[in-house]
Amino acid sequence: MSQGWTRRTFLGSLSTTLFAATDLANDPDRPQYHFLPPSNWMNDPNAPVWFQGEYHMFYQYNPKAAQWDTMHWGHATSPDMLHWKHLPIALAPTPGGPDKDGCFTGCMVVENGKPVIVYTGVNPEVQCLARSEDLKAWTKHPGNPIIAAPPPGIDTPGFRDPHVWRDGEEWLLLIGAGFRGKGGTVLLYKSPDLIHWTYLKPLLTGEKLPGPADPVASGEMWECPDFFPVGNKWLLYVSTQGKVLYWLGTRKDRVFTPESNGVLVHGAGYAPKSCDASGKRRIIWAWLREQRSKADQLKAGWSGSMSLAVVPSLDKQGGLLLKPAVEYEKLRGKRLREAAHDDCCEIHVKLKGLKPFGLLRGGHEVLGFDPESHTLSVGRTEAPVPAGPVDLRIFLDGSVVEVFVNSKIWVTGRVYGGNQGLSMRGSPDSIESWALKPVSGDRLTT
Repeated sequence: MSQGWTRRTFLGSLSTTLFAATDLANDPDRPQYHFLPPSNWMNDPNAPVWFQGEYHMFYQYNPKAAQWDTMHWGHATSPDMLHWKHLPIALAPTPGGPDKDGCFTGCMVVENGKPVIVYTGVNPEVQCLARSEDLKAWTKHPGNPIIAAPPPGIDTPGFRDPHVWRDGEEWLLLIGAGFRGKGGTVLLYKSPDLIHWTYLKPLLTGEKLPGPADPVASGEMWECPDFFPVGNKWLLYVSTQGKVLYWLGTRKDRVFTPESNGVLVHGAGYAPKSCDASGKRRIIWAWLREQRSKADQLKAGWSGSMSLAVVPSLDKQGGLLLKPAVEYEKLRGKRLREAAHDDCCEIHVKLKGLKPFGLLRGGHEVLGFDPESHTLSVGRTEAPVPAGPVDLRIFLDGSVVEVFVNSKIWVTGRVYGGNQGLSMRGSPDSIESWALKPVSGDRLTT
């Protein structure tokens, strides 16, 4: 993770500072159409789900301060992925229980029409289960943890973030882990009932990088696995080395054979999780990490944002496509001339030749494309761009910048400094711009 810390790092003692809604509403760095909680700290999307006609977003949340601490599960619902209603906390640590030090990331499945959450409790890292009738009140399984330790003989630096799916007559589960001194892995389990689990094997294993001592930074530990079909292929991604790595390939029974791989989301995006929307499409959200100091986050009273909802699909050659959900087009307002002049907008740029392009805010570059090095820079992030024509879909929202390059490369960044107006450098072959309507008047995305 950037700044030399991972999402598991303790970021300091609790702050009890309260932030008025007016302070948040007047913060020009706070997004206006990306999802985020009313205040304080958020990180991973835990178990986004489509259930009984609504989207539910669960997420890692510290209700007490704008910094990482004992994790809870925040909860919000939406009919359209644009307008969200914040609900009470779904999961909180149980004193003396296996999740006493935090309810970490997990997933949600539906068993016999009833929602079930599988998540990681700490410390130590164990897997727990909770059930609900309505997704609002949750009852933790009295026999928690359902998986109390890694498999015998596996020395792993971590054991967390379960991903569960139904496969015929049984349930399958992946857990992020690693082989100490060797590399990260995802461990595959099976169960007839979500309670009793049998370890099968590693589904895929990587290699540890030399240098970093932190197991996630070095790739010795993989976290937040997700695995699902896209077209006639299967997509696996994990978060490690400060980024999100993916593999696209085929699955036969319990064997996954990668055919291509890459970075799913560049820059601020991390720990993505997906949702099966009525079997019609898959939707991915990622946590957009802050790229400013801890002190600035505490002063602002909030930290973290969810990414846009992104839909994966395959191109004609079987390669991975990543496009923002069409719902965001509903936010389009008036067309803007040449380039947008505020920080809540969408810009579509086409570059056919070796043409540089950039967007500046107050004279400082927000985004830049360099045709000589074939790189796109967004804030602190640089991402490679293949040679040839370039199609950029750019979304600006307060401090959040998301760019989709040729519908194949997803780049995210954070650029602070408020609404100082935007200007453009370069001469693109075509450019379209729209103001995007905020989803609320108080930057609370509700």
